[in-house]
Amino acid sequence: MTGREFLELDSPQQGLFLDRLKRMEIIEKMFNELPKADQNLCNHGPYFLAANSSLCGLAANNFLRKILHVRKASIASALPMAAIPFLSTAAVFDVFVRDPIFSGQLNCEVCAVVRGGLVGAVVGGLYPIFMSIPLNASLAARYMSSPLPGKENVLRFWLTIAQPVFRKMSLGVLIQALTGLYLATKQHGVYIKILQQMSTSSDPELLQE
Repeated sequence: MTGREFLELDSPQQGLFLDRLKRMEIIEKMFNELPKADQNLCNHGPYFLAANSSLCGLAANNFLRKILHVRKASIASALPMAAIPFLSTAAVFDVFVRDPIFSGQLNCEVCAVVRGGLVGAVVGGLYPIFMSIPLNASLAARYMSSPLPGKENVLRFWLTIAQPVFRKMSLGVLIQALTGLYLATKQHGVYIKILQQMSTSSDPELLQE
C-alpha cells in the first residue's frame, strides 16, 4: 500500500480528528473570553475538591494513629496523606470530568454530574481513607505500638479497626460527593454558555461549527 493510499484510507478519521481539534480550539478561545468568575470556577474549582481530599486524608490518618497508638513519624505520615490525595483528586477530576466536558465528549448533564459526584466521593473521600490503612499498619508494625493479628485474623482485625474511621469520615465523604456534583454542574453550565455564544456568534468560523 502506497503512502497516498494510506492517507486516503484514513482521511475520514483524520477529518473527524481535525474537526474535533478545531472545535476544541474555538471552545478554548471563547472560554478565555468568559467572565473571570466562570474561568476561575473551571480552572481552580477542582483544587478546592482536592484540598478537601487532603483534609480527609489527614483526618483519617489522625484517627488511625490514635486507634493504633502510633506516636512517632507524625510528619512522615502526614505529608503523603496530604499530598497524594490532593494530586490524585485534581488530576482525576480534570481527566474524567473537566476535559471531557470542554472537549464535547461529555454533553449529557446528568452523566457529567454523576461522574463529578463519583470522583468526589470515591477519589476525594474514600481513597484517602483506604490509603491511610496500610500506611498506619506499617507504622504500627515498625514501632510495635499495637499488637497486630496473625494471618488468619488479618481481615477481621482491619475491618474492626476501619469501621469507626469510616463512620467518622462519612460526613466528609458526603461533602466531597456534593462538592463534585456542584463543580460538575457549574462546569457543564459554563460549557452550555459557550455553545449558546457559538450559536449566536456572527463569526462565520463559529457558525460553521
